[in-house]
Amino acid sequence: MAYIYLDHQSNYPLHPLVKEAMIHHIETIYGNPSSDHQVGHPAAEALDQARSRVAALINAADPREVVFTSGGTESVNQALKGVAIGLREKGRHIITSNIEHKSVLNSLRTLRLLDYRVTSLDVDAHGLVDPAAVEKAITPETILISIMLANNEIGTIEPVAEIAQIAKKHKIVMHTDAVAAVGSIPVDVQELGVNLLSLAANQFYGPSGVGALYIRKGTPVWPLLDGGTQENKRRAGTENLIGIVGLGQAAELAKTAMPERQVRLRALKDRLEQGLKARIPEIHINGHPTRNLPHLLSVSVEYIEGESLMMMLDDEGVVVATRSACASGSLRASHVLIGTGMDFATAQGTLVFTLGEDNTDAEIDRVLEVMPGIVQTLRDMSPIYKKSVK
Repeated sequence: MAYIYLDHQSNYPLHPLVKEAMIHHIETIYGNPSSDHQVGHPAAEALDQARSRVAALINAADPREVVFTSGGTESVNQALKGVAIGLREKGRHIITSNIEHKSVLNSLRTLRLLDYRVTSLDVDAHGLVDPAAVEKAITPETILISIMLANNEIGTIEPVAEIAQIAKKHKIVMHTDAVAAVGSIPVDVQELGVNLLSLAANQFYGPSGVGALYIRKGTPVWPLLDGGTQENKRRAGTENLIGIVGLGQAAELAKTAMPERQVRLRALKDRLEQGLKARIPEIHINGHPTRNLPHLLSVSVEYIEGESLMMMLDDEGVVVATRSACASGSLRASHVLIGTGMDFATAQGTLVFTLGEDNTDAEIDRVLEVMPGIVQTLRDMSPIYKKSVK
């Protein structure tokens, strides 16, 4: 049976042009970019081209501010731990929010074990961080603020530019996890004013296992990997050039295709949201109503369990998620939804739809055809639902 893929946030398929660029590289270039000879030079040129393309996507002033990594998780770890080590003599206090990705939260948990203090701020019911709360949390020991640009579970876009202004005023390093945003919405590091920004190729039709960390010139970041002088001495080790070529091609495609993608995906998302609200009673749309990603829709359905709904949709050929792929397999409710004040039972009935450029109106209509019946079947088995309708 053909399936309808609505879980792009977990992993996007390779764009045909990205695949073509990677295959061409495999067949024609096999040198090491650090080798100063005729075999290494084409590899170095390919590396430079990819770096320039990523820099152009986020409007970095200098391509050398882009450091290639193994993905979003490494980019986040490098930013947080690198700044913590680099500024350890200045202070040991870090500010974040309680709805960040696990790569942020777990990195900070490790730093807590090394005697760093972390203030994790609450968000409102839509998942928004209050810039005033950020400024209030600042102490003379604060060295780093890390607030994500867009949440990967509810799609809320945070006021990062405003928070970055506060950070700059207090001479504090500002990092944003932009993995869920880059390639889906315009991201400009100059407009945002951040020192550090994390991104991943597999969030905009590039390969898995490759990402980048933007490091504004002059930002003190200690390298986590020791060895050679690769990546402007920021990350030792021979670069994953095949993956980096794919990232560069995906970045160039995203820059040109983004305006059209945004319009089309927003229309599909609206079709899905309006259809679900019309067909399924007691359903909640999560995230901010206007400040949100154009391709992500998070819905919580009362009286049912999300995992069961996801599996029954899968049987109908509809592939969705219940939360971030990095947190799947846990029986705990999403920390993001709990952070917005949602109760545990409702949070457990959540699905996250993430749309891609290959999705169609017909696929959305198929979801709207099968999902209401599945929800009713699950509710009919729920003793809580039976009590509510008496």
